[in-house]
Amino acid sequence: MNVLVIGNGGREHAILLALRKSKRVEKLYCMKGNAGTAQIAENVDVDYMDIAAVKAYVTAHPEIDYFVIGADDPLAIGLVDELEAMGKRCFGPRKNAAVIEASKAFAKELMKKYKIPTAESQTFDDYGKALEYVRAKGAPIVLKADGLALGKGVLVCDTLEQAEEGLKEIMLEKTFGSAGAKVVIEECMRGLKYTPGEEVSVLAFTDGKTIVPMITACDHKRVNDGDTGPNTGGMGTFSPCPFWTEKLEKQVMKKIMIPTMKAMNAEGRTFKGCLYFGLMRTDKGMRVVEYNSRFGDPETQVILPMLKTDLLDVFEAVTEERLSDVKIEWEDGACVCVVLASGGYPLSYAKGKKITVGNLGDVSLVHAGTAVKNGNLVTAGGRVMGVVAKGKDIEEARGKAYAAVDNIDWENKYYRKDIGIKYREG
Repeated sequence: MNVLVIGNGGREHAILLALRKSKRVEKLYCMKGNAGTAQIAENVDVDYMDIAAVKAYVTAHPEIDYFVIGADDPLAIGLVDELEAMGKRCFGPRKNAAVIEASKAFAKELMKKYKIPTAESQTFDDYGKALEYVRAKGAPIVLKADGLALGKGVLVCDTLEQAEEGLKEIMLEKTFGSAGAKVVIEECMRGLKYTPGEEVSVLAFTDGKTIVPMITACDHKRVNDGDTGPNTGGMGTFSPCPFWTEKLEKQVMKKIMIPTMKAMNAEGRTFKGCLYFGLMRTDKGMRVVEYNSRFGDPETQVILPMLKTDLLDVFEAVTEERLSDVKIEWEDGACVCVVLASGGYPLSYAKGKKITVGNLGDVSLVHAGTAVKNGNLVTAGGRVMGVVAKGKDIEEARGKAYAAVDNIDWENKYYRKDIGIKYREG
């Protein structure tokens, strides 16, 4: 089979690397891709947010058998619906289901209606009323731009001053563009130990009838060591989560995952694809922090390398609503991803810096913001690449990853030095 993956980040490169292992895959394509995807797939220079252009390309290339939509934006505008209307088979939810990520307000209302545990919240489209609510609630408090904001539309405010300034940035200054037309204001959940280490990402395959969780991962969102500084799209991940147990998984399946799948069905929004649950362990039990309608980035970089089952088999089972027929197996051990970023990310940063790569051993490079210019590998984004290593445990894996980091360089390279430490159980 010939498979086209849509997106141009680390997530899409990780998906392609996993699909490359399938004996059933003949040729891979990536729209638009990056310098890493170009090494294993044919990059397609088409704007995947231009649905007419995508449809024209698909019509001109009938040899492509299957489509995997990795990025969130094309899901939100209904690319799956358009491709299916052309008779194409896809992995990813339709527009009316992708709204679970595209609108945080929708997600919060869904959880309230179906009693899925989450933080108390209110949604506002009026700045004055939102400001009044923030002042009444006080700090700490969390502000979330309603729409998609590249993983950066969440502000955790420790003081009332920060909250007032954050609300101004989102609703008046439009820091996150149209994503901030509405704002979700919610209580600041704290983990059992009052540390950031109580969050876990649980991604699941679902065909609307069956839901199967993948191995867990933990994501470091803040840009600086010690979980300080602004939120980013993710500075590193590791798998598995240290506090995750079989008992906890059963509880989450019963109270959160299955109820979410059934709630979407009841709303006429059957979700088929990868449903991402961002969860926090609190004194009130596990609660939902956020939903995503696709593979997480950089969680995918540490989850899919541990998958033993043919990923294409799983994708097709989801599309054909026979996920219950597939046994999904995982490797033992652990995996760590250290994200290498351009200095200044997530604010302003330079592009076009030449990248040099030395001996990496058995460590993998998953490209995100990279390109080739004049025959040289160069930076082309804020998060440039992920250094991914496997080991018998997290300590071994992170040791390998950081050893490889020293053999990759460009001007003003930046990375966190505590990936896999801050979240350790104990």
